[in-house]
Amino acid sequence: MRVLLAEDDRNLGEALKLGLVHHGFEVDWVRDGQAVIYELNNTSYTALVLDIGLPLKSGFQVLKDLRSDGITIPVLILTAQDGVESITQGLDLGGDDYVVKPVALEVLAARLRALIRRSEGAAKNEIHIGDLVLNPMSYQVHLQKEEISLSKKEFALLHALMLSSDRVLTKSQLEDQLYSWGHEVESNALEVHIHNLRKKIGSEWIQTIRGVGYLLKAVA
Repeated sequence: MRVLLAEDDRNLGEALKLGLVHHGFEVDWVRDGQAVIYELNNTSYTALVLDIGLPLKSGFQVLKDLRSDGITIPVLILTAQDGVESITQGLDLGGDDYVVKPVALEVLAARLRALIRRSEGAAKNEIHIGDLVLNPMSYQVHLQKEEISLSKKEFALLHALMLSSDRVLTKSQLEDQLYSWGHEVESNALEVHIHNLRKKIGSEWIQTIRGVGYLLKAVA
C-alpha cells in the first residue's frame, strides 16, 4: 500500500515515514501543500496522511482543492490542533478521519489501515478470490486453507492484484504500489516478483496480458 505523507516538520516527518514503512506501507513524504497537489496529480496513492499546518498551502486548502477536483483519495488528517472547530472543519472539507499529534505509530498505522479498508468497501479484513484468501491486517495468505509465506513485496503485489481481480493492472500501476519515488527500480524487478509469486500460489492465478500488464483471476 503506497501512501503520501504530508508533514512539514523534518524530524516528525522522518519518524512517521520510518514508522509507517515498519508497519508495511510504501511511503512518499512531502513538506508543503503545493507538493501534495503535484504528487496526487502525477502518482497513484492508496491514501494521504495530511498535516493541517502545512506551508505554501494549508491542509484545509489542500482538502478543498482535492475534493473540488474530484480526487477521492482517502485522507487521514494529522493535526496538533485538538479543538473541535479545526477537526470539524477538516472533516467537513473532505477528510475521512483524523489523529491528533503526538500519536503512537501503532495507532496511526491502524487508523490508516482501517481508512483504506473502508475506502475499498471491505466489510471485513479478508479478501477472498476463490480458494485464495488474503488478510491485510495480519499479513497472512492462505490457499486452500494452507498458509503461504510471502515477502513484503510479494504480499503487496498480490494485495493489489486481488483488489482488482478480473481487471488488468499495468506494469506502472503495480510498480507504484511496490516502490516509493526515490527508489531505483530495476527493469525486470516486477517480473521477478511476479515469477516468485506464481511459484508460491500457482502460475494459473496470474495472467500476463502482453503489452498491457497482469490480471488475477480465480482458479476454477
